Amino acid sequence: MKNRFLRGGLSLALVVLIHALALASPLAGPVKVTVRQAGGKYELLRAGQPYFVKGAGGSQYPERIAAYGGNSIRTWGTSDALQVLASANQHHLTVMLGLDVARERHGFDYNDAAAVAAQLQKIKGEVMKYKEDPAVLLWGIGNELNLDYTNPKVWDAVNDIARMIHEVDPNHPTSTVLAGLSKKEVDYIKERCPAVDILSINTYAGLATLPQQVRAAGWAGPYLVTEWGPTGHWEGPQTPWKASVEETSSQKAAVYKSRYEASVGQDRAHCLGSYVFLWGQKQERTPTWYGLFTEDGQETEVMDVLQYLWTGHYPQNRAPHIAALTLANKTATEAVTLRPGQLYPLAAAVTDPDHDGLTYQWELLPESTDLKQGGDRESRPTPVVGAISAPGAAQATLTAPSQTGAYRLFIYAHDGHGNVATGNVPFYVQP
Repeated sequence: MKNRFLRGGLSLALVVLIHALALASPLAGPVKVTVRQAGGKYELLRAGQPYFVKGAGGSQYPERIAAYGGNSIRTWGTSDALQVLASANQHHLTVMLGLDVARERHGFDYNDAAAVAAQLQKIKGEVMKYKEDPAVLLWGIGNELNLDYTNPKVWDAVNDIARMIHEVDPNHPTSTVLAGLSKKEVDYIKERCPAVDILSINTYAGLATLPQQVRAAGWAGPYLVTEWGPTGHWEGPQTPWKASVEETSSQKAAVYKSRYEASVGQDRAHCLGSYVFLWGQKQERTPTWYGLFTEDGQETEVMDVLQYLWTGHYPQNRAPHIAALTLANKTATEAVTLRPGQLYPLAAAVTDPDHDGLTYQWELLPESTDLKQGGDRESRPTPVVGAISAPGAAQATLTAPSQTGAYRLFIYAHDGHGNVATGNVPFYVQP
C-alpha cells in the first residue's frame, strides 16, 4: 500500500528548535550549488554532485515528497521559510526559496526609484537571513512578473536583486520565473538580467513543446520548469457561458505523464528539472483544478504518475480511474443546460485497479465568481445541499436548482486507502 500521512504540521516551537539544532550541528551551513556547462549540456551541481530537480511547488506534506521520490520544494516567498527549511532538512529535501517581488498588476510602480530601492533592501534582508541554511538550493526572484505588465524596468530590478545575491551569497544560483515563454521576455532578460543564472518557466498545456519553445525564443542557457500541471483554465474548452471545462483526475494523469516525458524527461541538455504544481490544495476556478490533493489530503491518479516519473515505479496501491462522468446524459464539454426544479440523471463510471471497494461523494457548487489571475487567492463557493437523491452512489438524480445561473457538479470516488478519483460537470440553469 502507498504510504499515507496524516495532515498536520510541526509546532512553531519545535520548528525553531529543529532549525536551531541544524544550524548548530557540525554539518550545518550552506551547501554550495553551481551550474556547470560541459559539451553544450547544463547541469546543476550540489556539493559537487549532479542534482536533477524532482520538485514540488508547495510545502504541504513534505514527507510525501521524499517518500514518493521527489527531492525539492518550491516556495513563492519567505513568510513561512523557517518552517519550510526545517521540514526540508528533516526530510533531506532542498528548497527553491522564493523572493516575493512586487508586481505591476498589483499596483507597484517600477518608475518609483525609492520604492524599488526599498524593495531591494528588504529582499537583501531575507537573503541574509536564510542563505546559510543547508536546504537552500537556489533563489527564485519574483513569480510571473511578466503577467499583465508594461514597464520593462522590472527586469532591471530583478537584475539588481540577482547581483546583490551574488555579492552576499556565493553559494546559490539565481533565477526569475516567467508565466509562459515569449521571445520578448527572453530578449529582455538576456539584455537586462545578466546576473540571472537560470531561467524559470511556469507552463501547463505548453509543457509538451517547451524545449522547442525555449529554442524558438532564443534562450540557450539552463532552465527550470517551476510550475507544470493540468491544462490551465485559460487553455481548454469553455462553455457558452464562459465556464472553463476541467479535466477529470484520470485525464490529468494522462497529460501529466505525456507532457513531462516529451519535455522535462527529454531535454537533459538544458532543463535542470521541474516543480510540479500544486503540492497541496487550493481554490482556483474550482477546489480540484490544480491541487494534487483534495482538501482532506486524498490523492488522485496524478500522484501515481508522479511516483512513476520520479522513481520508475508505480505505487503498490493505485488510485481509482474515472472513465466517464455525465449529467443529463451529457459530458462536461457538451454545454449542459437544465430547467429549474427538473430531475436529471447523473452517473460516474469509476474503476479501481486493485479492486478496492469505492465510496462516492457528490457536491453541487455555484460556479465561482471570485476569479483572479496568476494564482491569487480565491474564495470557495458555498455548496448547494439537498439536490442529489443518492449522494453516496455512483448513479443518482439531480434536482436542478430553482435559481437560474451557472453551477458545477463534482464527484469524488474514494478507495478507502487515501486515493480518490475526481471530476466535475459545469451546467447552466435557465428558464
